Amino acid sequence: MFDKYKREINYLRISVTDRCNLRCVYCMPQEGVELLDHKDILTFDEIVEVTKAAVRKGVDKVRITGGEPLVRKAIVELVTMIGKIEGIKDLSITTNAIILSSFAKDLAKAGVNRVNISLDTMNPEKYKQITRGGDIQKVFEGIEAAKKAGLKPIKINCVIKESKYEPDAKAVSIFCKENDLHIRYITEMNLEKGEFSVVQGGSGGDCESCNRIRLTANGNIKPCLFSDIAFNVRELGAERAIDLAIGNKPQSGHENHTGKFYNIGG
Repeated sequence: MFDKYKREINYLRISVTDRCNLRCVYCMPQEGVELLDHKDILTFDEIVEVTKAAVRKGVDKVRITGGEPLVRKAIVELVTMIGKIEGIKDLSITTNAIILSSFAKDLAKAGVNRVNISLDTMNPEKYKQITRGGDIQKVFEGIEAAKKAGLKPIKINCVIKESKYEPDAKAVSIFCKENDLHIRYITEMNLEKGEFSVVQGGSGGDCESCNRIRLTANGNIKPCLFSDIAFNVRELGAERAIDLAIGNKPQSGHENHTGKFYNIGG
């Protein structure tokens, strides 16, 4: 499937929950967030239906995101259902890795090929400050579990202010080199102001070659992270929502005033 700018759309990012076990300063306000009502969150069957529709239209790459996807109840069951869909060549998951050590082996059996893990500093106290209470040791345990489970390559998402030469980013880079991990530098973004850039070491943020659409936890198909455009699968049906999202995919991102990183999937 191609959009009107002749970009081939073959990548679906699925946010399975807006809930998270961390409260990162660049993702959530200190006072917390208003969470979706459970009845508004797509069921496993609905997610699988949308994924199958997307695959029929040419999607062969799927990433599971959140919030933190591993806090979704029975997440391995959902991943197993998605992993059985014929036509998916690459199934991955983005996680903060806090509880990954308990899931890595089962996720690999369910069909996950690889994993992206968020890590912005090597300093335990600073990590606790950034995440408002997170334990960096749990992340290291998650990384080791992912290695043992064969979830490779393991990519580390490192959020930076301006440069990959910032002290924290340099420390994470050294850790990655020493542990056979792939680092991606993501400049801190602002949805409402439309501030974003191309991911260093990845393809995110490169509007000219963007190949993705997003499914939010409450059923909106979004053609662009930095746009308010959305089409709901419960209202329109999966195929119609996907068609409309791709048909209305903007040439480039601008601003988003109706969503947040924690409920779109980043």
